[in-house]
Amino acid sequence: MKINVDWQGDLEFNNHLPSGHDLIADAAEKSGGHNNGPRPMELLLSGLAGCTGIDVVLILKKMKTELEDFEMEVDAERAEEAPKRFTKIHIKYKFKGKKLDERKVERAINLSEEKYCSASSSLNAEITSSYQIEHSD
Repeated sequence: MKINVDWQGDLEFNNHLPSGHDLIADAAEKSGGHNNGPRPMELLLSGLAGCTGIDVVLILKKMKTELEDFEMEVDAERAEEAPKRFTKIHIKYKFKGKKLDERKVERAINLSEEKYCSASSSLNAEITSSYQIEHSD
């Protein structure tokens, strides 16, 4: 995978992604940026959530599980000292649907975390998760 990144001045960068999309990353104004895009660490967490979310949806589809709604809350802690890496990341998966099988949901999350999610495998933070199922009538 190759990404071309063009400096836009100050602390703003335009990322040209292999998918054909462009993405602006910038710093906060208090850091010398102009707040024209998300921060790199926000993008890192967003990439992790997107990666595991895609895995879970695909796995549940293969298991013939129908979701009505699916959300994730990602809560992360960072080190106080530079490089201020993520030290803990918790993903709360929230599912809603009729007759959701808890075993299938748990299996899909475990498969994503342990086998398929390349984003989480690329991080060395302690990553934990939990889930919640709301059954609809």
